Amino acid sequence: MVKIVYRSEIFKEGELHVGVCPELKVSSFGDDPEDAGRSLQEAVEAFLETCQVLGTIEGVVEESGLEQVG
Repeated sequence: MVKIVYRSEIFKEGELHVGVCPELKVSSFGDDPEDAGRSLQEAVEAFLETCQVLGTIEGVVEESGLEQVG
């Protein structure tokens, strides 16, 4: 299993809280900051799993400047 460390930003937009991983250009939202963080984590995991299936994970990680651990 590979662990990828990524930056997340949470901010309020209207009534919702938005979670963003700028390097991967992935975002999600929730009713509160914790919910937005959990939702973002699920979105990032789904994105990276798809990249793994497509065989593009190494390129995505390298291009984004993220750190692959493990």
